[in-house]
Amino acid sequence: MEFVIITGMSGAGKTSALHVLEDIGFYCVDNIPASLLSMLFTLCTKSEDENMKRVAVVVDVRGTENYKMMNVSIEQFKSEHKEVKILFCDAKTDVIIIRYKETRRKHPLAGRLKDGSVSEAVELEKALLDPVKRLADYNIDTTYMSNKQLRERVTSLFMEDTSQALTLTFMSFGFKYGIPLEADMIIDVRCLPNPFYIPALKPLTGLDEEVRDFVLGSEETQGFVKHTLSLLDFAVPLYLKEGKSELVVGVGCTGGKHRSVTVARELEHHFLRLGYKCVIQHRDVPKS
Repeated sequence: MEFVIITGMSGAGKTSALHVLEDIGFYCVDNIPASLLSMLFTLCTKSEDENMKRVAVVVDVRGTENYKMMNVSIEQFKSEHKEVKILFCDAKTDVIIIRYKETRRKHPLAGRLKDGSVSEAVELEKALLDPVKRLADYNIDTTYMSNKQLRERVTSLFMEDTSQALTLTFMSFGFKYGIPLEADMIIDVRCLPNPFYIPALKPLTGLDEEVRDFVLGSEETQGFVKHTLSLLDFAVPLYLKEGKSELVVGVGCTGGKHRSVTVARELEHHFLRLGYKCVIQHRDVPKS
């Protein structure tokens, strides 16, 4: 049985992630108290309904006022059941504040603070959820994600064959837009030849063969990719042995359109050939 706990920051996309899992066949429950996880797990395990064999639940600060006990309950529940995975949705504080202002919704912790400040509520929630975040198998930072990108990321993690224990996610990005918080490793490719300064290549991206040929055509890039793959070839089996479910490798250049996209694709192709389950995401290609 698959059992996914979705948790994380209010306003970071937990409900959207839950809807994605529902669309791909999970039985979903929103806002369940952590104290009821074991009961639900037992009911689903004993059920003869095949629809109850893939379950996703949202557990967050709405379900309790005893946050320490919530964290303890989740940790204990996860330790008792190897099938359980935790998906943690996060975003930068200023982005969450903007989202609340745009929707005019009240933060679930705002009423428990004297001045009801959204910013203080967000910081409090970050502190309260930090223990659970450290337990998470998957961390998704939605700060720069569109709804489409979030759907693609969640779908790629849970729709494919789950017999492969480790998912390698290669994420190209632009440093000018910020480092992806969910990345386990950051590879900086700003030292490589930049197509941005070639007029014919500037409007293109690393998804175009002309840019790919230009970037990979240099000795610097060939050497860089070779040594990067050597590092990853050594490190990935260690992460797999350690029991990690997802390894997110961020590949960054200045704008996230040319060099980072090209190198991320090369890394993905290499590990696909080795038989690993891979996901690729080009975070900043859609940006103007």
